[in-house]
Amino acid sequence: MDAEELIESIIRAFMFLAGVLGNNWLAVRSLPAQKSGLRTNEVLFINLAASNLITNYLVDLPDTMADFAGRWFLGETFCAVFRFCADLSETSSIFTTFFISAFWYQKLVGSLKRGGAPVQLDSLCLVGGLLAASWTVALVFSIPHLFFVAVEGGNDSHEDCIDVFPNAVAQQTYEIIYLTMANALPVAGMVFFSVQIVITLLQNQRRIESHNSGATKEKGEDEKKSTENRQDGAGSSTGPSKDLKDSASSTDIYTGVSASACPNSDSSSPSGQANTDSRAGAPLNLSKPSQRPAKPGPGPGSQVRAAKSVVAVASVFLVCWLTHLLLRITNSIHTSSIVVEVASYIAASYTCIIPYIFLHGVKKLSCSCKR
Repeated sequence: MDAEELIESIIRAFMFLAGVLGNNWLAVRSLPAQKSGLRTNEVLFINLAASNLITNYLVDLPDTMADFAGRWFLGETFCAVFRFCADLSETSSIFTTFFISAFWYQKLVGSLKRGGAPVQLDSLCLVGGLLAASWTVALVFSIPHLFFVAVEGGNDSHEDCIDVFPNAVAQQTYEIIYLTMANALPVAGMVFFSVQIVITLLQNQRRIESHNSGATKEKGEDEKKSTENRQDGAGSSTGPSKDLKDSASSTDIYTGVSASACPNSDSSSPSGQANTDSRAGAPLNLSKPSQRPAKPGPGPGSQVRAAKSVVAVASVFLVCWLTHLLLRITNSIHTSSIVVEVASYIAASYTCIIPYIFLHGVKKLSCSCKR
């Protein structure tokens, strides 16, 4: 093995280790503490991790071993398994990433535009059906690899596991259908949802800035008016009381929440009900937090963070899979072992990067055991 092949093998081994670590960590951190607390996004992350781990263990690992050995030494039977698992995991990973993009787009819109309204994809039954359908499609496209493969090479030092279809027309037909159904359409959907996420985040940012500037201006005018009233009504018994009422009402306007709707309203009730009960000798009814659900849903801030991670994943996805798509199209026209090798490296880079982006997006990248 020369220096160039050694460097390539080391890079491939590093990508394999990073992918195994990241996808196992994504799967473990997505497991719920209780069975009843399973969420839709956790099911999607676990399915994505499982798809990528098939690539890591049954595609990247044998390929890395073959690189270090300098030839394909695992036999033609495992060659069929190798090619089958490569397309199975690739197709499932693409569809799962597409479902994650659609899910977090709906969650973001439901949180920021519809006041936390429920979304269609936030259903375990629906998502389970979609994932089952995606695995079925992946299985259908992967079955031909069990029959049309061969170990190519005239001597022991140059052997590769490749697809060998009966004729060029059959290979091109398969590639066109596969690339359209399992690559082009999910990629187009992912681009659409990513663009919509970016537009929604920008609109929300502009709305927040406009609200803050309007509230600051209104607060300045009210403070100026209050100062003038205090100067004009100095010594008046009703002036300070009126100012306090104006200040309280303006505070309610700025926060957008009435005082009676705030937590611990006993201490801030405008009617002074808590103080009246205390003077009457009744014990203070200290509000205790109600029993929390096992796993509360993520707030708007967490949804925004997760949506940004989806955009980041979509960017990496487009760079990797568009290049991968072009290489597959090129290989369908003119078969080349170099093109197949480069496409394999690009697919491996995708599976070892996105787990860390998703873990960062849902704040589970750390080693903390808290959920």
